[in-house]
Amino acid sequence: MLNNDISDNHDQKENLPKSHPPVKAQKIGVLLLNLGTPDATDYFSVRKYLSEFLSDKRVIDYPSWFWQPLLQGIILTSRPFRSGAAYKSIWNNENNESPLKTYTRNQYEKIKSEFEAIYPDIIFEWGMRYGNPSTQKGIESLRQQGCTKILCFALYPQYGSPTTATAYDKTFDILKKIQWQPAIRTAPPWYDDPGYISVLAKSITRHLDTLDFEPEVIMTSFHGLPQRYLSKGDPYHCMCQKTSRLVQEKLNWPKDKWITTFQSRFGPEKWLQPYTDETIEKIAKDGVKSMAIVSPAFVSECIETLEEIEMEGEEIFHEAGGKNYAYIPCLNDSDDHIKLLSNYIRNELAGWI
Repeated sequence: MLNNDISDNHDQKENLPKSHPPVKAQKIGVLLLNLGTPDATDYFSVRKYLSEFLSDKRVIDYPSWFWQPLLQGIILTSRPFRSGAAYKSIWNNENNESPLKTYTRNQYEKIKSEFEAIYPDIIFEWGMRYGNPSTQKGIESLRQQGCTKILCFALYPQYGSPTTATAYDKTFDILKKIQWQPAIRTAPPWYDDPGYISVLAKSITRHLDTLDFEPEVIMTSFHGLPQRYLSKGDPYHCMCQKTSRLVQEKLNWPKDKWITTFQSRFGPEKWLQPYTDETIEKIAKDGVKSMAIVSPAFVSECIETLEEIEMEGEEIFHEAGGKNYAYIPCLNDSDDHIKLLSNYIRNELAGWI
C-alpha cells in the first residue's frame, strides 16, 4: 500500500468547494531518463539534435561567445552529414527510430510490467535529455496522472556531469516553472553494485561462450570526457575504472589481458586515456589476433556502441592485422537487466512505498 502525506483522497474530494479544480488521487511516478536521439537520419533532424546536445554547457563548457559561432557555423554545417550516415547504418528501420529509443522504450515497458501487479498506483514514464520523447513530456504526463512524488532515474551506471547531472539539471529546470512541484528524488549511480557487476560478468560470459575463438584480450570501452573534467572533480573516470576492475575480478580474467579504454573524443583537447581506437590499433599491430570488447557505460545500444565500437572498431582491428573481433552487446532489455533496474528503483522508492 502507498503511504500518503495528505489525508485520504476521498475525504479531500468530499470537502472541496464547488469551484475547485478536480483533484486526482495521489500517486507515485518513476521517470526513466536517457541521453536522446535524432528523430530521423536526415540532415535537418540530425542538425537539430546535435545543436541541442552540443549547446549543453554540461557537455561542452566553452564560453558561448566562443563556442556558438563555431557550433552553428562550421560544425553544424558538416557534422550532420557524417552523423546522419552513421545513424543510418544502425537505424531501426522497422520502427523508424534509433536503437537507443527502441531499447529505452522496451526497458520502460518491461520495468513497468514488473511493478504493475504489486504497485498499481506507481506510474512509469520515460524521457530523453535531448530529442523525443522529452523530459518535460514525461514530467507533465506523470503530473496529469496525479503523481505528487516522482523518482527520476537516469540510466547511467557511472555518474558523469555530461550525462547524469545534465539529465537531472533538465528535470529541475522544468520544475522551476511548475506552481505546485511534486516531491522529487534522483537515483545514484550503481557502478560498483555487486548485482550490476554480476549481471555484466554473466552477460560477457554468455556471449564469449557463443564465439568460435577465445579472445586474447578483453577491452572495456567507456565513453570519454575531457581530462580537465576529472581535474575539476567529476568522478566518472574513477567509477569507470572500478567497474572495469570489478568485472575483471569477477570473471577472474588475467589482468594483463584486460584493458580499460575511453572512446568518442571530440575536439583537439586531451581526453581521458587510453583512447579506444588507438588502443585497438596498437594491440593488433603488437600481434594480438583475437579480441572482445564491451561498453559497460551504456545500458542500451546506440550509435557509440553499434557504429563506433562494433563497426569501426572491427575495421580498425582488421586493418591493423587483427583477425577475430567480437563486440559484446549492452545489457539492453535482457531479463537480468530489467530485474536489476527494477530492484534499484524499488530501493530508491523506500519510504514512499
